[in-house]
Parts: sequence; C-alpha cells; structure tokens
Amino acid sequence: MQYAILIYETPDDFAARDDHRKDEYWAPWFAYSQAASEAGKTVGGACLQGPDTGTTLKNGVVEDGPYADTREQLGGFFLIEAGTLDEAMDWAARCPAAANGAVEVRPVQPTNRA
Repeated sequence: MQYAILIYETPDDFAARDDHRKDEYWAPWFAYSQAASEAGKTVGGACLQGPDTGTTLKNGVVEDGPYADTREQLGGFFLIEAGTLDEAMDWAARCPAAANGAVEVRPVQPTNRA
C-alpha cells in the first residue's frame, strides 16, 4: 500500500531553508530521506516552495498565495510504500517536521483502469 506523508511547516521552517540556519534545517531531511530510501520505502516526493509562491484556482477564480489561514503550510511530501498504516505512521513520526510542525499520513487511493 502506498501512503502520502504530507509535511506541514511553520513560517520559521520555510525561512530556515535559505537563511543562516539552512545546513541545520536540511541535515535531518537528508538523513530521513536516505533512511527511507535505503529501507526501500520511498516511491517519490518533493520539497515545495513557500506558500507565497502558490496559486489556487477556486470556483474559476485565481488566488495567489499564501491563501490558507493556518500556522502551518504544506511544505512537501513523501510517497512511501508501507505494509500497514502503523508502519506508515512510524515513518511519519521519524519525519523532521514531526518535531515542530505537523505530518499527515494519508493512504493513496488505488485506481482501477479497465
């Protein structure tokens, strides 16, 4: 089963990606990504640019970001292969964002094509 690990980060996290703290910010992410890859769990994923770069199309109206009124914004995702939700949750708990942001685990909807 595939699971999306959705990573929500604070404005400070987004700022740390590029400022004097960038090495401190990125080191745990590289370690996490490498661990998931070496365990054969990684299917895909990406780090997203900050919420101010987002554009939303809602009911035919285009809105430039940031557009959500929340403390955390979607910062990226991992797509993993896991045998159970508990295993996926274990990988989510190891995600660096779990320390000060939020990490959502969501099963990927299988598609049946005829």
